[in-house]
Amino acid sequence: MNIKVIAIGASTGGTEAILDILKKLPDGLPPIVITQHMPAGFTAMYAQRLDRACAMKVKEAKDGDHLERGLALVAPGGMQLKLTGNSSGLSVRVWPGKRLHGVAPAVDKLFHSAAKLAGSSAVGIILTGMGQDGASGLLEMRRRGAYTIGQDKASCIVYGMPMAAYEMGAVCIQAPLSGIPAILMNYLTRSS
Repeated sequence: MNIKVIAIGASTGGTEAILDILKKLPDGLPPIVITQHMPAGFTAMYAQRLDRACAMKVKEAKDGDHLERGLALVAPGGMQLKLTGNSSGLSVRVWPGKRLHGVAPAVDKLFHSAAKLAGSSAVGIILTGMGQDGASGLLEMRRRGAYTIGQDKASCIVYGMPMAAYEMGAVCIQAPLSGIPAILMNYLTRSS
């Protein structure tokens, strides 16, 4: 099975959690798309910081960007992002949409679109964060056959979003932050 996308969602405490995961991953992985709750103007710098620290290329997503192996896209602060597909593969749609769960970008926009377009060829990861954003989208991903990972309570800054997802039955495996890169790599190896 060819994994088409690894979708990651986070809020409070997520900037460091995402960095911790990405810097332990090799280059050449399936495309990664990240939605981290952040205000407008901060995500470009954050993407640059990730790019410097990681083996893969990381950049702030622009509307129409294609998903590519070895590339991680970060949803722009204050905008909504979802996946869209055509005959040439998956790309991202970025637009100044209404807030969902009071936030833009919203993790649920990413996860629901990944469920719809990638189904069992997706991996969803929900990390530390307040509230419930991402839980229903991750559940939809799991229902469509995706492999889903949730950060555990002990390693979260705020065990809100991962807890909501876990309690909903959206999480295939719950793990400490430090264990997520190895779990992801093992799954990708089994799926290739």
